[in-house]
Amino acid sequence: MIWKNWLVAAILLASVPALAQNARPALLNPNTATEAHLVSMPHLNAKIAQAIVAKRPFAAPKDLDSVLAASLNETQRQQLYTRMFVPLNLNTATPDDIMLIPGMSRRMMGEFREYRPYRSMGQFRYEIGKYVSKDEVARLERFVFVPGK
Repeated sequence: MIWKNWLVAAILLASVPALAQNARPALLNPNTATEAHLVSMPHLNAKIAQAIVAKRPFAAPKDLDSVLAASLNETQRQQLYTRMFVPLNLNTATPDDIMLIPGMSRRMMGEFREYRPYRSMGQFRYEIGKYVSKDEVARLERFVFVPGK
């Protein structure tokens, strides 16, 4: 019996580094976040959080960006978007929406659009994985979705 417990523990411990390596913190969705969660984000205060809540729902990242632009500069908004983002529909996102993803380049924005329509997140991983590392694909995946998937 002891060896079975040891075996289970060994298997679980062996998987921890893999889980930690692939784990990425979820982005806060401003459409569903409470005011308290919003205020905890970089550069946001109660007044900005109330403005976000009042303008919800946001259909696209640029809709949120237009609300935040009244109070935050571009650098502050980019820092914020590493922690909070309106999920981006890969099949309908405009170039302006895609460019709001932190670290996005015009070249990569073109690659996002080239493979439309996406039928699954697996397709996104495969196609975008041709251009960037698995870690970068995983980072980018946090910002996007494929409808119905």
